[in-house]
Amino acid sequence: MSKLLEKLEREYPLVLSEDVVWGDMDAYGHVNNKVYFRYFEDARIAYFDRIGMHEHKEHSGLGPILAATSCNFRRPLDYPDKIHIAAHATVLSEKKINMEYAVFSERLQAVAAEGDGLVVYYDYAKGSSCEIPGAIVAAIKALEE
Repeated sequence: MSKLLEKLEREYPLVLSEDVVWGDMDAYGHVNNKVYFRYFEDARIAYFDRIGMHEHKEHSGLGPILAATSCNFRRPLDYPDKIHIAAHATVLSEKKINMEYAVFSERLQAVAAEGDGLVVYYDYAKGSSCEIPGAIVAAIKALEE
């Protein structure tokens, strides 16, 4: 394992590994920009699974909704490659969570993209934001330690 990947795994509590898929490339011969947002989503959903957020939503009707996201493209990815998508979260307020992501390329031995996402806790029955449940806040803090 490279030193950069080891550093990423120390800094982020969740790291997923995926292969770059041929079908995700565009006419310019690199992974299409929109695919990076799917990488971020894959990591975000895995993070939520790890802290029990989806299970909590099934029981309570309260859960996450993505309010904003962005990506800084550092280097183009192409096929074949194996990537590692890292995520961590911080609770910003009683209703908001900030997610940060990094996509590391084994072939390039570098971070190919970094991004973030603003997640708002949402009451799906009422159609409005709500306070993040204490159990979810505690799970985020425990995972981030």
